[in-house]
Order: sequence, then structure tokens, then C-alpha cells
Amino acid sequence: MKARYQYRFYPTDQQRQSLAQLFGCVRVVWNDALFFCKQSEKLPGYNKLSAMLTAAKKTEDRKWLSEVSSVPLQQSLRNLDIAYRNFFNSRNGKRKGSKMGAPRFKKKSNQQSAEFTKAAFSVKDGVVYLAKIGNLKPILSRELPCEPSSCTVIKDCANRYFLSFVVEVEPIQVDAKNQSIGIDLGIKTFAVMSNGQKAQSPDYSKQDRKIRKLQRKLAKQQKDSKRRNRIRIKIAKLHNQIADTRKDFLHKLSTKVVSENQTIILEDLNVSGMVKNRKLARVISLQGWREFRVLCEAKSEKLSRTFHTINRWEPTSQICSDCGFKWGKLDLSIRSVLCLNCGTEQDRDENAAKNIEMVGMGHRHDLKRTLSDCKTTFVAGCCEPSRITDLEGR
Repeated sequence: MKARYQYRFYPTDQQRQSLAQLFGCVRVVWNDALFFCKQSEKLPGYNKLSAMLTAAKKTEDRKWLSEVSSVPLQQSLRNLDIAYRNFFNSRNGKRKGSKMGAPRFKKKSNQQSAEFTKAAFSVKDGVVYLAKIGNLKPILSRELPCEPSSCTVIKDCANRYFLSFVVEVEPIQVDAKNQSIGIDLGIKTFAVMSNGQKAQSPDYSKQDRKIRKLQRKLAKQQKDSKRRNRIRIKIAKLHNQIADTRKDFLHKLSTKVVSENQTIILEDLNVSGMVKNRKLARVISLQGWREFRVLCEAKSEKLSRTFHTINRWEPTSQICSDCGFKWGKLDLSIRSVLCLNCGTEQDRDENAAKNIEMVGMGHRHDLKRTLSDCKTTFVAGCCEPSRITDLEGR
């Protein structure tokens, strides 16, 4: 399986200028090819786009494209061809997942990248050589497991530089402590495990308030002004702080979950539908539920684990995990429920996590209820205790 290793580096002034020229050439080649594709009746393939690039280098307007390495320019055309293929396959139903949009033009203010293949870069003694750029010294936080097949140099919106390598790794055989675990994802508590453990997400509210304040300020600035650009970079740095904090938390949590359990079971959440609620959209987007699922799935493959997702329509929060009695829909403010069938007081999230594990492992919700002698009515009598015991977490 393939894995990506990313390292940060700090270029010199000369290298910074060379990288800016490279990013600009890659962006121009992509935009020119995309404009030609939009004007053509039939989509041109990579071979025709490559011939156009060769011809453009001989013209007066585009002769400066020869000053940078040709490999990233050719890779930009390959990426455009792949993007169009994915777009058409997604539209025709040949590609799984959500519908993809058509390729768009690249902007100078967005993240910049250039991809080098084996012929245009080399790694030796912690120094990376890029064609027509020179030697770069990334901060190697960990060694590369093998020779990389490609190298991508990246400049993000906050003017940080990274080197990203694609390497081939072998699955690792590690014995798991537990057989299976179900995980219920939430907002207040990020993850509640079926074994009773809980994981609290970091607090992003401080950076989020600063971002909202700066965004209001940005809307009042004149377009393409220096002051607007300074505020844009400040916003990008705050976004990076949130993203880095979230990524660190999700990596540590997913590594712990996957390394300790043989089977990991999550619920297939409809995140795109949930963010349509304007009151919860911003909080849900900050959690990173989809990113956590992707990390668990990738690390499960790496450690030879089993990863499952259950149907989003499973009533995991409406059924008692001990006896299988269905008490129906509950308001989000209700955090604890007293089951009238077995008399067990259930925490809402922990009960849902246990049900997720049972459904994912192939057990029925009402397995224990079939053996129960207790009879319960759907409506509680006047002398019966209420099944709702805790409101608003109190």
C-alpha cells in the first residue's frame, strides 16, 4: 500500500524566488490547458495537451516556460487529464462516492504545488535535490521507509513550504488487545467508545472567534490591496493552527483505537446533510468526523485490522443495548435514559456506541430481549418512574 510522508522546509531567498517562478509556470500551464479543454467540442487527451505545451514554449508569450523543469509542467497536464476522467466517471456513475465537479482554474492566492517524478529529484543523506531548484534540507521528523516514487513541493496559503513523498509500505502485523469496538461520534464529546472510554476534542473556539472577526474586517478592505492581503494571511495562519491541532488529535486517537482493537466499527454519518443546519454547521465542520473515518480506515489496512461502517438509519440511540427494548426517538437534550424493560439507566452516547458494535459484529438488537420475562408497556403508568432521568447533561 502507498503512504505519504510530509516534511516542512525553509527555503533560502533564491530558492523562494525559483519556487515562485515554478509555481507560476505550473499554474499557467494548467489554466491554459483547462481553457483549451473548455473551448473544445471533444475533450483532448494528454498527448495533445503535451504537444500544445511543446509548441507554446517556442512562442514569444510563453518562452519563459523553458526556464523551469519540464517534469512538473507535464505532471500538471496529467493531473488535469485525470481530473476530467474522474469528473466524467463520477457523472456517469462509474466512480464511487459523491459527485465530483469539473476542474477549475487555479488562483495565485490559493495553495501552490508542483510534482516531481523520479527523473527530476533525488534524496541523499537528508538532502533533497529538485531539478532547476537546487538542494533543499527538510526537517526529517522520521526516516523514509524506502525510496519515494514522487515528490511534491507545496506552498500553503500561510506561506509555509512542505515536501511530500509517496512511498510503498508493507502491512504491519500487531496483536490487538480487544476483539472489537464501536464508536459513537458527537460534538460535545468527540468519540464515545463501547468500552466506556471517551475522547474530548480540542477547543477551537478561541481561534474561531478571531477568524470570524478578521473575516468581517476582510470584507471591508479594498480588493487586491496590501492590507487585504495581510489580513488574508492572518486568517490562513489561524486556519492552519486549527487544522494542525485537529490533525494531531485525530492521528493520536485513530492510532490508539486501531492498534488496540481488531475490529473498528463506525456509523455512516450524513455529514453533508447535517451541516445544512446553520446553527450546528460551523461546530460540525470543526470536528473532522470524515477525516477521523479516513484515518481509521487507512490505519486498519496498514495494521491488518477490520474496519466496518453501519447504516446511518440504524436506530442506535433508540434501543436499549442491554435488553433490546426500543423506546423511540429522543430529543438531543436528553443525555440519560432509564429503560422500563430491564431497569438499567443508560448513557445516551455510550448506549449508542454499544449498539453500533453489536450491529457491526452481526448481532441483533433484541437478542437479549427475547430471553426476558419482563413485560413492558409503551406508555408508563402513574406509579412508574420516568424513563428520562437526565436533561441537558445535569
